[in-house]
Amino acid sequence: MLGSTTVSTSLPGVLTALPGALPAATSTAAGAAPTGAASLAWLMVAAPLVSAGVLLLLGRRTDRWGHWLGVLAPVISFVVGLAILVQLLGLPADGRVIDQRLFSWIPAGELTVVAGLRLDPLSLTFVMLVTFVGSLIHLYSVAYMAHDVDRRRFFAYLNLFVAAMLLLVLADSYALLFVGWEGVGLASYLLIGFWNYNLDYAVAAKKAFIMNRVGDVGLLLAMMTMFAGFGAVDFATVLPAAAGANEGVLTAIGLMLLLAACGKSAQFPLQAWLGDAMAGPTPVSALIHAATMVTAGVYLMVRSGPILNGAPTALLVVAIVGAITLLFGAIVGSAKDDMKKVLAASTMSQIGYMMLGAGLGPIGYAFAIFHLVTHGFFKAGLFLGAGSVMHGMSDQVDMRRFGGLSRYMKITWITMMMGWLAIIGFPGLSGFWSKDKIIESAFAAEGWQAWVFGTVALVGAGITAFYMSRLFFMVFHGEKRWTTAEEGAEQHPHEAPLLMTVPMIVLAVGSVALGFLMNLGGGFVTWLEPVTGAVEHHEPVLPVPVIMVATIVLVLVGALVAWRMYGARPVPVVAPAGSALTRAARQDLYQDNVNEGAFMRPSQYLTRSLVYADAAVVDGAVMGVARGTSGMGGVLRRAQNGYVRSYAGMVLGGVVLGLVVVLASRV
Repeated sequence: MLGSTTVSTSLPGVLTALPGALPAATSTAAGAAPTGAASLAWLMVAAPLVSAGVLLLLGRRTDRWGHWLGVLAPVISFVVGLAILVQLLGLPADGRVIDQRLFSWIPAGELTVVAGLRLDPLSLTFVMLVTFVGSLIHLYSVAYMAHDVDRRRFFAYLNLFVAAMLLLVLADSYALLFVGWEGVGLASYLLIGFWNYNLDYAVAAKKAFIMNRVGDVGLLLAMMTMFAGFGAVDFATVLPAAAGANEGVLTAIGLMLLLAACGKSAQFPLQAWLGDAMAGPTPVSALIHAATMVTAGVYLMVRSGPILNGAPTALLVVAIVGAITLLFGAIVGSAKDDMKKVLAASTMSQIGYMMLGAGLGPIGYAFAIFHLVTHGFFKAGLFLGAGSVMHGMSDQVDMRRFGGLSRYMKITWITMMMGWLAIIGFPGLSGFWSKDKIIESAFAAEGWQAWVFGTVALVGAGITAFYMSRLFFMVFHGEKRWTTAEEGAEQHPHEAPLLMTVPMIVLAVGSVALGFLMNLGGGFVTWLEPVTGAVEHHEPVLPVPVIMVATIVLVLVGALVAWRMYGARPVPVVAPAGSALTRAARQDLYQDNVNEGAFMRPSQYLTRSLVYADAAVVDGAVMGVARGTSGMGGVLRRAQNGYVRSYAGMVLGGVVLGLVVVLASRV
């Protein structure tokens, strides 16, 4: 990586005894065996993975205490990660990249892959986010899933999710990253379809799984191209070599990596699964949208920065995809009445901001991760707040049947207020420090890109303020609309228990203060420099104060419009027809229709045509030969009648025919 010194360590104990394993202590660049917390890095992945195995293998015997084991696992990973973080902070900036080699994994002729972990500022940032926010979500789930008979299995899947995500971000090669990548996909499938006795939920899980497989093809093709071009798939070889590689090769790799990222991070055109993923229990939504799964695509783009830097075309496509998605998600979120689907559309849009930042190259990599971290806190808080509202309102999600909840759910109201203000970029809160940096960087892009991407990012901020304010006002303010659509029974809202409110409070504090703390003296951007390089300074096409004022004005206008429509006026319990755009947004801008018309139906017709061709041509030819042979056999069988006189007659006929031929040839 950029300006880094690589330190190699190895996993002690049983792994080193495996055939082909590396020595127990490989030397560092300085010649000394590594010590300290870094040697325990493998434990961050092992703890939740082992916990998941125990809960699944022991089954019902762990029902009484399994959820607490599930909570303990990410806490262990967090403690180990924190110790390694402290160790890295004690090293000089150019020495904050440690490669821990575990064991020989794939010895395949010219391709040799060693399983190992890369400990650097980027991976440790994700470790802290995944384990800290993940631990809070686990704690929240103890109470949220208290009455579910399969709570133990739920925690096993959560642990598997965390373990896979940690492996993904800690892997030192694209091959090992792919294992975590697939593990995240499997865990999301299991959790989205956790209540799979509901057919719609099972279909939603299948939809997410299949659409992610489409993206995974991109990562596989990218690795194949890397091997063809560099002879390796590990970061230590591929990323430095990208600086002198052919631009066409780098462009191909970059575009294929982007395809993979679009699948995992629900970016255009593979975004259709994200709204349906709300079928899973609400803590799953928080984990997917805040700390795992959808952040993986952003990680992949930033980790692959040296490849994208040498492929300006691929970098531009990344920015375009991010710009399209941030507007797509914002428009969809403005029309939804399902509280969780509004938050899902919000995630799609915010990840779009991060992808836009990554697509800006070196001036945006660090800011993309900056926003990813702050988003992890306020989005997790918003989803857990939504779960608290559902807990107090009989699992309803229709915002048109809420209203006036601020007087009955004070803690939920305040914590969601902090998340709402943070995500819209209210001055001083986390989103203000992170998202606004991406907007400023967009206006600092080259040529026409500055005006296009800057304007899109600016407009997106205004729409974000509108749809998130709409959600907040419809849920907590205005008149009461507390009836269920089916029974007409009045609700009795109440605050969530302590195990649910404490994580919400912690996340609310992060939503308020984290952005400011990370921005002090440019500390976070400097922290990432060993991976992303120093942020290049480019003057925006508009003065920074003008951009800041324009952003704040649009945010205030968006919030004010939402207040006038949904706070100051009665909200109809039945949604009005709305404009053509509103109706389209309620249908996710017809993304499923497009996928069905452009891909699913043609694939069905192609499959049916191939089946017909197989039956009519291939099978027809084979069966035709068989029938011809059988028919000829039937004809010949008639001559084999068992009568000697018939055989004598055939012999005589043959002799006569032979004589005729001989005599005719002599004439």
